[in-house]
Order: sequence, then structure tokens, then C-alpha cells
Amino acid sequence: MSALEIRGVRKSYGSVETLKGIDIALQDGEFLVLLGSSGCGKSTLLNIIAGLAEATSGDVLIGGRSILGVHPKNRDIAMVFQSYALYPNLTVRRNIGFGLEMRGVAADEREKAVNEAARLLQIEALLDRKPSQLSGGQRQRVAIGRALVRKPQVFLFDEPLSNLDAKLRLEMRTELKRLHQMLQTTVVYVTHDQIEAMTLASRIAVMRDGRIEQLGTPEEIYNHPATLYVAGFVGAPSMNMLQAKVEGATLAIEGSDARLPLPARFRKMVGEGARVVVGIRPEALRVAADATVPSLPVEIEVVELTGPELVTSARIGAQRLTACLPPGSRVSKGQAGIFTFSEDAVRLFDPDTGKAFAS
Repeated sequence: MSALEIRGVRKSYGSVETLKGIDIALQDGEFLVLLGSSGCGKSTLLNIIAGLAEATSGDVLIGGRSILGVHPKNRDIAMVFQSYALYPNLTVRRNIGFGLEMRGVAADEREKAVNEAARLLQIEALLDRKPSQLSGGQRQRVAIGRALVRKPQVFLFDEPLSNLDAKLRLEMRTELKRLHQMLQTTVVYVTHDQIEAMTLASRIAVMRDGRIEQLGTPEEIYNHPATLYVAGFVGAPSMNMLQAKVEGATLAIEGSDARLPLPARFRKMVGEGARVVVGIRPEALRVAADATVPSLPVEIEVVELTGPELVTSARIGAQRLTACLPPGSRVSKGQAGIFTFSEDAVRLFDPDTGKAFAS
């Protein structure tokens, strides 16, 4: 039995359909990230699970029980929002335990739960402070602690780290990962940040225009994107996409004289003269001393040292591509170069449907 199951959920506001049939089943302890750009429907789906919005059709089940029409407080969930929403006049101790207090939980039991949550979140020394005396990261820990003490079947997180600076986001990602590994509670987490998704999730649902574009593990999403949208959305820098045409056993890169060997695994899927999009991750590219196979002759346009990588923007004919090279690579603006890569790094997409050719 799934811990959380979403069956054919649709949501409409008048003639505008924001969710167009969502189906997901989560096993107990999974960490699902709903990933997508603003307006794709991820927060709407989270609100339907939480009971803050009603589905137009479909069903949501927790522990095999339908929760549609059930009051939010009776759904056995806990939610952490983007804003901390702490009571400014209450101490950290009372903020964390306030929900238990309202439910009539005994004081000694409440105190035990608050102390345990504070220990897990490493904020024991802050329990007698007010929210105004805390940093952003500390406030977010308090908001998470308030959810932890509920001990729900499902945790819901709505972009909880977006108000933090880069360093704090990294720290809190580590804390959330550690907490999930300890508690093994089912989590649904909404974000538009693909780094958060890749580092936290056991599975990612990439959403677009109210639909799930691809559902899979971080490795599947990154290494085998199902569509051009997923390939372009996940990855920083995003996957290179070169327009090409199948000519015999080669891929002729449009706008240039470059040709790549057509990987054998795709030869039964694409016919002579077919137009395709060739996808190659920037980190798969390396500088070659000569025209080894496969290779791409390029003209270097921009070179940026980020520290661990040399991010290089180049042109191949009329098309552009990006390479993430080792910092010692010998490339400079304006020079000609040759990029090589493993044939296994090549992905092919249909430019008309946007779908990947599955190898």
C-alpha cells in the first residue's frame, strides 16, 4: 500500500485548467520533489494534498484512505511554508509546541516532543529566544521543528529555502537530507531549484503546464531526460542541443561541416534524412588535441573560471554550445578548438514531439 497516492488529479479555475491529470504513487519514506518553473502547477498540487485547495476531479489517498473532503487538521500531514510564519511574541519553545498545545497534548509530553525536535535540529540553545533574535536559517529550523513534533505520515514543504542566502541554503539542504535519513518519513517538496531537487530527492517529478513531464530518480532525470524540456531545465549549465540531420551513419550538424557518428543504439530508430536534436551535457565535453571521433570543431567565444570548472561558451557553425572543462584546460577566447566526448554521452530527441529516442 502506498504512503501517498495521487490519482488523476485535475484542477480548474473556470476555463483554465492548472492540473491536467496527475498520477503519482509514493512508498513509505520516499522523498518526492515537485520541480518546475513558476506556474507549472506544483504548489497547486501541494495545496490539494494539504487540503488548502480542492481538486476538480481525481483522488488523493494517504495510507490507502481518501483524504478529499477531510479537514486539513485531520489529514495526518505537516506543512512547512516558504515564509517561516512564526509567532513573534512566543519563544522558540512555544512556537514549536504551539500546535500540540492547541490539540490539548499534556505539558510533559509536549515538552519531551519539543526537546527532541530541538535536538534533531541542533537548536536546543535557542529554545528561550524570540524569533526576532534568530537568523533566517534558525527561523527556518524552528518552522521545521513545529512540523516535526506532529509526527505526521507525510511532510509537505513549499519552497522552504527560497528566502535564505546561498550559504544557508546549502546548510539547510544538508540538514533536511540528514533529517529525512533519520526519520524516514514520506516527504513531498516543492521547488524551482534543480540543485535542491537533485540533492534531496529519491524521485523527482518534473512538471510543465499542469502535467508531469518526467518522473524518475535524480540519475534518470539527469542522465536520461525524456523530453527536450527536461533536458533543458535540469542541469547547470543545461544540456547542449544541436540541430542535426541523419545522413547515412552520421549526424550532420546544421550550419556547419561537422559530422558525428550516429550511435549504433539509435540506428533502428531514426531513418535517413530525419532531423534530430543532439543532446550532450557540458561536462561530457573535453578538449582534444586532434580530430578524434567523435569530435566537434568549435570557435571559443567566452571562458569563465568558476573555481572547480572552466565554463567555456563556443560556436559550431551557426549554433552554440557550452563545455564545463577542468580548470587547467588550455582554451582562450577567439581560438579554434576541438571538443571530444564519449559516444555514450549522446542523447537524441525528436524536434517535432520533443521526446527522446530511448536507447
